[in-house]
Amino acid sequence: MSILFSHFLSKNNEIRPQEADFTEVLSSIAVVPKTLYFYGKLPEKRVKSVAIVGTRKPTEYGARIAKKLAYDVAKRGAVVVSGLAYGIDSIAHRGALEAGGTTIAVLGTPIDYIYPRAHVGLAEEIVQTGGAVMSELAPGAEYHAKTCFLERNRIIAGLADVVVVVEAAERSGSLNTAAHALEQGKDIFAVPGDITRSLSKGCNKLLRQGAMPYLEPSDVLDVLFPVSKKQRKDTQMQLLLGDNEAETVILRLVAAGVERGEEILAKTGLKVAEFNQNIMMLEIKGRVMALGMNRWALK
Repeated sequence: MSILFSHFLSKNNEIRPQEADFTEVLSSIAVVPKTLYFYGKLPEKRVKSVAIVGTRKPTEYGARIAKKLAYDVAKRGAVVVSGLAYGIDSIAHRGALEAGGTTIAVLGTPIDYIYPRAHVGLAEEIVQTGGAVMSELAPGAEYHAKTCFLERNRIIAGLADVVVVVEAAERSGSLNTAAHALEQGKDIFAVPGDITRSLSKGCNKLLRQGAMPYLEPSDVLDVLFPVSKKQRKDTQMQLLLGDNEAETVILRLVAAGVERGEEILAKTGLKVAEFNQNIMMLEIKGRVMALGMNRWALK
């Protein structure tokens, strides 16, 4: 353990949930923690937060999805909450850190016992970059691993506005977190997985029970940061800007459902050579793709 983090271990903070804007949301969960102990800094105000949880032994697929989700939501300004465990938890924390965002780790052990010990360095980085490591268990408190980690999950779910389960077996602590989220009225996403893989069974079960399928970061971002129809339309129009006027006209026609090259050409009023040059450049830039038979679609 580094000298710096040993210093943190001797100087933890403690508050009741209702004493801070960010943690006040825990005052309404079924079993309210009496006291929260933490190192680092909590957000001064309540900000959008996402809990990302999953197996301790993820596949490459699960690891990639968890990291990108954490990175993208942290980049947007949401706090990433997880449990500092091996696997999906630590990947989510690291994704948020790489984005320059804020992440909070909720321990299932006393605040002065970072577990797993291999993640002391990660805990230190979380604290140094403006996040926090938290527990409801006081320094030196007795604890029982079989129950404390499950009890900890209600806090992870409670701090979050949205809970995303990335990979989980049929019997998994992540499903326990999802159950707390359901009880708390939170939005739950699950990553669909291969039905033949054991690590997909938990998520696929959640989907069968009504969880929302997670397909891309915008699924979660749209829930966290809803926009009006006008804002969405304005954003879409900005995304349909080309590098010149001809490209922009072509992009917007294709986006409107005009597929056939002859029809696009007629509506743009461009000369054949000019149209061919611009549609080819859009394909090279990865903005449109050829469907065959002189038909085009956005990529």
